[in-house]
Amino acid sequence: MTIRILIADDHKVVRQGLRMFLQVDPELVVVGEAADGAEAVRLSELLRPDIVLMDLLMPVMDGIAATAAIRREMPEVEVLALTSVLEDASVVDAVRAGAIGYLLKDTEAEALCRAIKAAAGGQVQLTSQAAARLMQVVSSPESPQALTERETDVLRLLAQGQANKHIARNLHISEKTVKVHVSNLLSKLGVQSRTQAALYAVRIGLVSPDAEKTAR
Repeated sequence: MTIRILIADDHKVVRQGLRMFLQVDPELVVVGEAADGAEAVRLSELLRPDIVLMDLLMPVMDGIAATAAIRREMPEVEVLALTSVLEDASVVDAVRAGAIGYLLKDTEAEALCRAIKAAAGGQVQLTSQAAARLMQVVSSPESPQALTERETDVLRLLAQGQANKHIARNLHISEKTVKVHVSNLLSKLGVQSRTQAALYAVRIGLVSPDAEKTAR
């Protein structure tokens, strides 16, 4: 199954470079390019990609606002934030907006492809240091609804960095059922992304900050 990608960046040369890197991998296909955040939202609605590679600094609508709009209106579309400098404020804002992860623009092509595939599979990738930093500044859900036992099991495995297919295998359920559970638990917790849910799981002690081993 191919992963459909929308590239959002206001620099044409960056978009062309990303497209060139990604088209080498037969599992990835670039379905569109956006030059600003508003166009990214519009094309996401039109094309329904699996992943949006989202530059954070863009005209008309910045990447943070565009990420929030996409996650709010199209929760099935995952967003990977692209940034030139790994600045705390921008990463925090991206996670708050609902990005599943973040990448530096100088990431090697192979690592970029791996990160896209992981995100498409629902795999949260945080170092323990990043989790500790984000927990300090990303607010916890207020009065979250109680999760079922199965939703709690899914949340625990998600927070351990497991992809949907591995969660499905561990719990002896289908990937489709995993996605339903994830959608339900995100709604109950009142968060926009798997990353926020994973941070919540660490905060309440469901998993330890060191449980996440698939660091980026």
